[in-house]
Amino acid sequence: MLLLPLLLKATLLHLASGSYRPFYNGFYYNHIMNDDGNGQDKDYLNGARLVVETSKDPVYSYSGANVTLPCHYHYEPDQGPKHKIRIKWSKLRDDYAKEQDVLVAIGKTSMAFGDFKGRAHIRQASQHEASLVISDVHLKDDGKYRCKVIDGLEDESDVIDLRLQGIVFPYQPPRGQYRLNFHEAQQVCQDQGAILANFNQLFQAWSEGLDWCNAGWLADGTVQYPIRLPRKPCGGVHLAPGIRSYGPRHRHLHRFDAFCLSSALKGEVFYLDRLAGMTLEEAKQSCQDAGAEIARVGQLYSAWKFQGLDRCAAGWLADGSVRYPIVTPRANCGPAEPGVRSFGFPKKGRFGVFCYRER
Repeated sequence: MLLLPLLLKATLLHLASGSYRPFYNGFYYNHIMNDDGNGQDKDYLNGARLVVETSKDPVYSYSGANVTLPCHYHYEPDQGPKHKIRIKWSKLRDDYAKEQDVLVAIGKTSMAFGDFKGRAHIRQASQHEASLVISDVHLKDDGKYRCKVIDGLEDESDVIDLRLQGIVFPYQPPRGQYRLNFHEAQQVCQDQGAILANFNQLFQAWSEGLDWCNAGWLADGTVQYPIRLPRKPCGGVHLAPGIRSYGPRHRHLHRFDAFCLSSALKGEVFYLDRLAGMTLEEAKQSCQDAGAEIARVGQLYSAWKFQGLDRCAAGWLADGSVRYPIVTPRANCGPAEPGVRSFGFPKKGRFGVFCYRER
């Protein structure tokens, strides 16, 4: 009980002694006597400018990998080593309104926060390095990160972009089109080994050829859809190709489809079949017997995109849908463009199965 009054008394005595630095406009300044002999004081900072630099180019990675976000700092003019430099990494939201703490470090002591606990640490291989290492990259790690270096009362920062190599795919649940509110859209993407895509990811997919005339949720709560070939049911024939937007929608009341993002895989997707085909339950068991699990939709898309999986035979997936991936279009294998074909969610029927196994 006596500790708080004693600390308060000590603080007041310290301030009363006049040994504290004067406070001006939110900054503490050092009082340095001029050398010109006029006896006047002049206020200076430490005389060196702190500069923080990250990569100007995006850093690319994929789900499950380890990635380093480079960050270095220096002084202009150069100064000797500092012993009390603090480093803070944070992740920016799309609207820059708020930042998520990732890690803080002083010297060799660091602390990671939230989902980054156990996955993030500082790399200081050189004197002025403050790089962030993220292990077992998650899909939601995609985004912009701020590297901030704090030297006393001075701090500087720079921003770096981490982009996951992924593929955007539209998703409808078994019960049909426009059945998902925002939160349900988040969940169905997660169930399929994916996350809701953001606008930049949808735009990239559109630039690579994605054309889809059904509106879907994005990660920021907006509803949009990509059109390469303008047509009457998709915004009209007179609109230029691009991303059509409904803007922000009510996250509980409004219902649409979803645009999900899946990343490259650590494992492999492979196909199993029987002469007479399999029911969904038999398909799940066949994957288990092979030391694997039935593949999810996001895993099939990733295997098609990044591993070149091409199979002109339909197979069950974990959500009860039946699909097959085509890299090289050919007769009797669907349309003339590459893609993942869908038979929907058949209640009956016997098919092969796509399985997923970690390497």
